[in-house]
Amino acid sequence: MTITLARRAQRMTPSVIREILKIAERPGIISLAGGLPSPDTFPIEALRAASEAVLRDHPREAMQYAASEGFMPLREWVAAQLRDQGMRADPDQILITNGSQQGLDLVGKALIDAGSVVAVEAPTYLGALQAFTPYEPEFTTLDCDDDGPLPDRLSLAKAARFLYVLPNFQNPSGRCVSNSRRADLAAAARALGLPIVEDNPYGELWFDAAPPPAIAAAWPEATIYLGSFSKVLAPGLRLGYILAPPELFPKLLQAKQASDLHTSGFSQRLVHEVVRGGFLRDHLPVIRARYKTHRDAMETALQRHMPSGCSWKSPAGGMFFWVKAPSSVDAMRLLPKAVERGVAFVPGAAFYANQAEKNALRLSFVTVPPEQIERGIQMIADALRA
Repeated sequence: MTITLARRAQRMTPSVIREILKIAERPGIISLAGGLPSPDTFPIEALRAASEAVLRDHPREAMQYAASEGFMPLREWVAAQLRDQGMRADPDQILITNGSQQGLDLVGKALIDAGSVVAVEAPTYLGALQAFTPYEPEFTTLDCDDDGPLPDRLSLAKAARFLYVLPNFQNPSGRCVSNSRRADLAAAARALGLPIVEDNPYGELWFDAAPPPAIAAAWPEATIYLGSFSKVLAPGLRLGYILAPPELFPKLLQAKQASDLHTSGFSQRLVHEVVRGGFLRDHLPVIRARYKTHRDAMETALQRHMPSGCSWKSPAGGMFFWVKAPSSVDAMRLLPKAVERGVAFVPGAAFYANQAEKNALRLSFVTVPPEQIERGIQMIADALRA
């Protein structure tokens, strides 16, 4: 018997990062590969207390089927937070998702036809490429500098269904788009009638200054904004959200209903119980201080050990360094040599839709103690020299 796969299934590929994480789980490997938040930042006691409150006060409602749109008090809380950041956000525009990754899938399902053009940055988030690819788009890559996509190149994407961007401490590059560049991008997109999908899982992980206002604040009519609780609370909760223009919201909702009916009602009530009293005001500075210490440790280690010809910029937030080795280096071939020495990273080629730069490395600094960061960077430097 032969099982015939759908064309979209044939386009699905395994995550390079997930495969590398299997290597990184070997005993003794220092993993600078995973984009995982530090488990030391998970608010276990607050979640335990919230769980007890939900199961005491609303046990049957928490365990029952729930509205596809999401738990209304949580949607109201999200909308209020976004309004405080300058966005036009009504609770009726908020869709609670199973992580922001599901949000990407729903956007793809609702907006992409086979052969549709989708514009992306170079590099861009691998998970977004995986989410969009089964819907058979054609990717066009916009030229970027250290400040993000170049607004004058958006005309190359005028036929695109949307532009996908991560303005805040991008995965993988760590770059943060400036306020003036965001304004220019919003103006160029508005002039072209180009919708934007703005993904913001890292925006609260700033070290010295908060990032500029969202692009969605300047182009609300056609910006789909995605957020997540994974990096500020815990990824195991699998909670994200979409702020959608009113005319698109019903189709995203229908796509979600066909996918999973609704996001866990228990998880939504649990998170709302945690955040409603202002918990994040005290919790986020703790995460930022910890991650900044780790960022500084990696910056010091890179300066101390990396051979000449390597370049990077210290990120102002987020979880990643983006290191460019000399052009003669193939990071995919470098990886096994680094693993032999006891360290893992993610080769940068995985983060390109087209014309990958093979000499780039993504290094995560938040889950490894500073003294192991030092050792890991030295091992990578030794592998480069070899």
